[in-house]
Amino acid sequence: MKAIIAEKPSVAREIAQLLGAHEKKDGYLSGNGYYVTWALGHLIALGMPEDYGIRGFKKASLPIFPKPFILTPKKLKRTKGYEPDPPALKQLNTIQQVISQCSSIIVATDAGREGELIFRYIYHYLQCNKPFERLWISSLTEKAIQDGFKNLQPGDAFDGLYQAAKARSEADWLVGINATQALTIAGNQDVYSLGRVQTPTLALICQRFLQHQNFTKQKYFQIQLSHRKEYTDFNSLSPLQWEERKPAEQIQKSIEREGRAIVEDVSVKTIEEQSPLLFDLTELQKEANRKLGLSADEVLQTAQSLYEKQFITYPRTGSKYIPEDVWTDIPELVRILNQTEPFKTAITHLKFGNFNKRIVNDLKVTDHHGLLITTKTPSALTATEKSIYEMIAYRLLESLSHTCIKQVTQIQIKVHHYEFQVKGSKILNQGWRAIKGILSDNENSNNKNEVLTELPELKTGDELKISKTDLLEKVTQPPKLYTEADLLSAMENAGRSIENKEEQKAISNIGIGTPATRASIIETLLSRNYIIRKSKILIPTDKGLHVYNLVKDKKIANVQMTAEWEIALDRIEKGELNKTQFINDIQAYTAEITNELLSLHIPQENIPQLKCPKCQQHDLIIKDKIIKCPDEQCSWILFRTICGVQLNIKDLTLLLTQNKTSLIKNMKSKNGKKFDAFITLKNDFSTSFEFINKN
Repeated sequence: MKAIIAEKPSVAREIAQLLGAHEKKDGYLSGNGYYVTWALGHLIALGMPEDYGIRGFKKASLPIFPKPFILTPKKLKRTKGYEPDPPALKQLNTIQQVISQCSSIIVATDAGREGELIFRYIYHYLQCNKPFERLWISSLTEKAIQDGFKNLQPGDAFDGLYQAAKARSEADWLVGINATQALTIAGNQDVYSLGRVQTPTLALICQRFLQHQNFTKQKYFQIQLSHRKEYTDFNSLSPLQWEERKPAEQIQKSIEREGRAIVEDVSVKTIEEQSPLLFDLTELQKEANRKLGLSADEVLQTAQSLYEKQFITYPRTGSKYIPEDVWTDIPELVRILNQTEPFKTAITHLKFGNFNKRIVNDLKVTDHHGLLITTKTPSALTATEKSIYEMIAYRLLESLSHTCIKQVTQIQIKVHHYEFQVKGSKILNQGWRAIKGILSDNENSNNKNEVLTELPELKTGDELKISKTDLLEKVTQPPKLYTEADLLSAMENAGRSIENKEEQKAISNIGIGTPATRASIIETLLSRNYIIRKSKILIPTDKGLHVYNLVKDKKIANVQMTAEWEIALDRIEKGELNKTQFINDIQAYTAEITNELLSLHIPQENIPQLKCPKCQQHDLIIKDKIIKCPDEQCSWILFRTICGVQLNIKDLTLLLTQNKTSLIKNMKSKNGKKFDAFITLKNDFSTSFEFINKN
């Protein structure tokens, strides 16, 4: 018998169906010589400090360097600490039983860094030594699974991938646990959370927010001239900007008196605009955030669902290319799209046998190729799934199209000695832009003045009448606050923000996090209440800004350091760097940031001593999120955030000493309506609302 371990039950069922393992058991399927079982994501994790006998946050315990790291079954955070997760323990026991009855294992967890780690941690925790092979596939279609089983790869071929995954896991533990405990101790037990990728990402958001807040807007003026020639209306604009209105008005009047301009220079260029490459996960998340307003996590979950339903290939990819051997499948994918709306019209612009082959590049395919649809026609999709599927399908059709050819015209004219510019462009060949019929993309264009309008034929020396002049009053704009799409770009291109040119060159294409983890980093910052979403914008909370201000000059917030680690992890995967050397470097770094954070002086919030209203015996513990009695027998607890508003110290004091807060404004009900009310403490020590009597 052979054991097959998938990452999720849904994937296990697909594989079992194909292999003829139809007999359902508790936690696995069997038949035809196979037992097919599954993990439930990360069943095994690195142990917490208490697993090493370190309880509480104590300065003397830091830094904590486990040797070796302990693996433990997945745990859930409870009020009294961490407890084993019962479903995880049950499934782990099932996997152990299945493996014990089999001679070898086929690894069918997701084909990537985390999927490899999920299996290897289970394998090592169960102290298994049975041989294993790897199923490495990029989609869950029947053909892909069958081909994968025909080409099973030796398990040790992925040792580099596992070492990189293990190094990432241990590095995150070392930095996250030690930095969090150090800052919490420095903050007098007010719990802060820091992390290897999380904190530099928070730094990016806070830096941009503060740049925006501190930006001083300045007025400036430009002169715009209106012209008409050969029945075409167009404008010219002064590149010169005036800080004061009066001199600009005087020049405007002088130009009006002149009434004509002379063409000084005409430049006409033909520009080829390359078709876009396929989506990788980050690019898909950015596009869906811009166009659909979806969060990075929503896009990942939707893409994962489409993958598990066999409609798209593996979504957690960092590549926008396909290998040569996949190119032969592309015509069939286009034919399948040609059978359904809304793609039929788009495909009329493609020529079979003359597809653009730009997306084919074996050297630029990482673990998985760029996102593709599969040969399975989608059905029963949610609205969001449909939108994401169509984005991937249209991007495939665009990538197979040829270049869009534009004629870009730049004209320079003069009135007296003042220069004005006219810019315009026209499309000579729509190419890939014909697929969706979107001929301009000013949202992403570097040239905001470019217009897709034909200009009249003009040559040097021509005279142009000025039919009208306008003095445009403009204001300089602050840096844009990050949308999720902008933040993903900043994370992806973090190396480019480094000021030292040599260092920037070394890691210019390395970001922080990976396509597979960036969404979870953003969600972590949201769950920690370090940032909030406001429409499409990500804004730091007071708490997030407080943490940033504490660590902004410390190594823990260093974007460059985190980007360099991504290079190191990639080198470990390729066998070019020893994992032990990397972890030694991380430990040295951890010791440094731990000392940095422990030495911080953090002013404490002026917290009063308040007795527990229930037992009247103990002073309450007042934290950022909760207020609770330290006596476990009493167990009185109050959550500080009520209907979206966090109670401040003043209102907490009023509630616990006079049984009633001041009027709390702008609370939000479950249906989203805002309301004002007093919060009162009832006789059973629970809270309720008291509304203003409007009569």
